[in-house]
Parts: sequence; C-alpha cells; structure tokens
Amino acid sequence: PDLRGYEKFGLGNVKYNISRIHVTAVEFPSASISLIPGTGIKLVIGNASLTIDMNWNIRTWMFKNSGRSTVYISKVFVTAIFSTPLDNTGHTSISLTSCRTTSGDIDIKLNGKS
Repeated sequence: PDLRGYEKFGLGNVKYNISRIHVTAVEFPSASISLIPGTGIKLVIGNASLTIDMNWNIRTWMFKNSGRSTVYISKVFVTAIFSTPLDNTGHTSISLTSCRTTSGDIDIKLNGKS
C-alpha cells in the first residue's frame, strides 16, 4: 500500500507520498526453527537483509520534489515464538505468541529532481 500524509515542521507542513513500494531482495543467511516442548515453535533469523525500491514525492509551501528511492536494511535479527495448540476439533492452530526484531543499519539512496 502507498504511504501518504502530512508532517508539521517549524516552517510549515510537509505533504508526502510514498508509492510503488517493492521488496526487491531478501537474504536469510542464518535461520533456524526449533520445537519448544509444551509451547510450540521458535523461529530465529540472524543477520538478514532486504532491499526496498519505491517512488516518493514531497511538497511544502516553498518547494516540491519527487523521485525514486532504494532502502537497504541489514543486520536484521528476528526471534518469534508460535504456539501450536489443538482446537476443539483436534486440529492444530498456530498463533504468534511473541516477536522481537532489531535492525542494525539502514541505507537510503534518494534520486530526485527539483
């Protein structure tokens, strides 16, 4: 989905629109899944990275600008715990019990014109 909105700064409002958001690359160099007895499943992803491309435009009372952007997020670590209880009919269900995510570096490249 597109991201649109207004932000208020000292000199006035900034209207922004981020569109055509596409994840173009995902890497999981380290990932593991393990069973937790009596609880469910633990998923651990280490040192992952992803690249996202998008269009952007901003407008203020003084200027407007637009272009393309590439965002590279690296050193992403995720730990998620899923519970796997049986429902009344005996079927296994799955639900996210906890999730912790950290990212180390974010590199943003803007290409635009005035």
